[in-house]
Amino acid sequence: MSKLSNIDEIRPIVATVPDAQVLSDLDDTIAWAVKSANGNGDRVGITGFCWGGRTTWLYAAHNPQIKAGVAWYGRLLGDTTERQPQHPVDVASKLTVPVLGLYGGQDAGIPLDTVEKLKEQLKSSSSKSEVIVYPDAPHAFLADYRPSYRETEAKDGWERLQAWFKQHGL
Repeated sequence: MSKLSNIDEIRPIVATVPDAQVLSDLDDTIAWAVKSANGNGDRVGITGFCWGGRTTWLYAAHNPQIKAGVAWYGRLLGDTTERQPQHPVDVASKLTVPVLGLYGGQDAGIPLDTVEKLKEQLKSSSSKSEVIVYPDAPHAFLADYRPSYRETEAKDGWERLQAWFKQHGL
């Protein structure tokens, strides 16, 4: 077993994992929770931050059986590769699972035009997904251990997450 001591050691490893494997691992995690831990497969939601925010959109498109998702500042568009054949903008119009996207208007890594592209694609979906942009928030505004933390936006986003999951039966 290897021991990684910081996020900078983890990022290059995570970057090599194909989306198909990530989605399959999440499927297996739910199956394990239902079988081994008496989880309720009818009450599954997903949330993720940054890389996990992107994954939230993709998993909601992959598994229409989940109830809802909340994506925190996940990248929405990028180069298509063998490992990443689709991005959230590509799957948004096909979504049936409601996803709440929470984004910072000052996020240097996620341009607002990609957020607008996502919103446009969501209009043709049946998911009733929503996107909230906090105009003055940067990337990682919920991360209270980083300089990017924004208390007002973080608290509002967390309250929205809780209300969203409750609204959708979680």
